[in-house]
Parts: sequence; structure tokens; C-alpha cells
Amino acid sequence: MALRNDLPVTTFSLVACDPHTGDVGVAVASKFLAVGAVVPWARAGVGAVAAQAWANTSYGPRGLDLLAAGKSPKEALDALIQADSQAEHRQAGIVDAQGHSATWTGHECHSWAGGVAGPNFAAQGNILVSEATISAMAETFQHEKGSLWRRMLAGLAAGQRAGGDSRGQQAAALLVVREHGGYGGFNDRMIDLRVDDAVHPIDELSHLLDIYELLFLKPLPEDMLPIDNGLATELQRLLTITGDYEGAHTGAWGSETYDALEQFGSRENLEERLLHNPADARIDRKVLDYLREHAAHAQ
Repeated sequence: MALRNDLPVTTFSLVACDPHTGDVGVAVASKFLAVGAVVPWARAGVGAVAAQAWANTSYGPRGLDLLAAGKSPKEALDALIQADSQAEHRQAGIVDAQGHSATWTGHECHSWAGGVAGPNFAAQGNILVSEATISAMAETFQHEKGSLWRRMLAGLAAGQRAGGDSRGQQAAALLVVREHGGYGGFNDRMIDLRVDDAVHPIDELSHLLDIYELLFLKPLPEDMLPIDNGLATELQRLLTITGDYEGAHTGAWGSETYDALEQFGSRENLEERLLHNPADARIDRKVLDYLREHAAHAQ
């Protein structure tokens, strides 16, 4: 099979997993339009694959099938390479849901090109400014705290600061899967964010992730605030400003204040952070902060 006369996916990426939560995913950035449509592949409970350079996108589904059949990431990657006559032009990283990983860089990939694999991750890139990009990604991911997606994004940003794609920036993507982690629990696609064409795509991806976490993640127990008289009064005042509350500012939590908060939350797509129970007089701190900011801008 002859290589097509198009551009290679000049990319740096992380495939990673959190064995404690079962989350697996891919973070990728590139001087390549809509890189998120090509490189990242993941399957809940199985693993994740990044297919890049002169990308053979069949590495994604085929690699995941091999992992699901019991192959290790190294065994899966070896099988993909052996079946591909142009494997020396390919680059790929694979991680399984148990944290085993492997990475491959063919000898014909344009320099700088290479990768490193360790527990719970593999980092790889091609046509980079230097090896420093991969080193920064790996070191940052391993030392960062927090959710898998935040650690992956931090690694991606560190790779960019260390040089990144030698041709510049254009696109970035973040894919994380968890069993029943998608919207409403109907699929496994927990986070699927893409910046297809931007001057600073990783920064824009971080901005989208901030919004995603606000709108779609469940509130943490420590962020739930009891609605006492003072807070109920403030909610009534704020919801009056937003046009959702028309009653008196009594400081009493009741159906009228509850309905106003539900109306505001529904309009702003905050349903995942509301309790939807008028008998539960609590509010998520993030919803309160958002309401305060929204009301301030409305005045």
C-alpha cells in the first residue's frame, strides 16, 4: 500500500488510565486540523489508543479489539505493526485499563520523534521541537494530582511549553471514557472535547473543560452548602435579578424559591448540579458562584 500524498499527523499525545476509577483516555495536540477526529480512540473497561504520524486509523479500533481479547498493550501494538507494511511511518501509543502501556515510533517518522511508556501512561510525538516535549508530558502527568483528565491536560500543556509541534499549533482534543459515564449514563463517552482550529488550542481546550466540569459533573459532597436564612435571602435577591423569582425576600426556603432556582438552573444547563428535591435545602457551591456572577453581570 502506497502512502498517500497528504500531511502526516504531526502530533504529541498522551494515552492514560486511572486504575482506581477505571477511566481511560487520550489527550492530543497538533499542527493538524481537527486532530481529534484522527488520533484518539478509547473504550471503557478496555483501554485507549493514539494513532498518529502517517496515521493508520485502523490502529484505534483494531488495537482496542486486541486489548479486549486479552492482549497486553505491547502484544497488541506488535500485532498492529506486523500487519502493516508501512509500520515504519507510524506512531502509536496504547494503554489498557489496568495501567499497562506501550508506545511505538517507526524509523521513518520525521524527527524529532519518539515516545516513553510507564505505569498508567504512554507519551509520544513526532516532528517536535525536541525530546523535551515528551519528557515534560511524562513528568507532569506522573506528578500532577487530581482527575485523570486534568492530569492529562496538564501534561499536554507542559509538552507545549517545552516546545511542542515544531510547525506550530492548530488543534487539540481530550477523550475520556468511563462505563456509563456519558450524559445521562446512556454511553461511556464521559469527556469528548475538541478544538479543531485555534491559535492556542490547548488553552481553548482548558477553557472548554472548565465549562464541561461546571455543567456536567456531579457536585462533590464537600461543596454542598446548607441553605440557611441568610443564604435563602441571597438566593431570592439573586434570582430576582435574573428574572426567575417574583416573591418577597423572606429568607425562607420554600417551593417558590426552589422553583426559581430550578428554572434558572434548567435555563443555564446546570441540571446535573441541582438536587431536584425541594425538601433538600442545600446548594452546590459552584452553582451559587455561577449564580452570583450571572446576577452581577445582569445588573
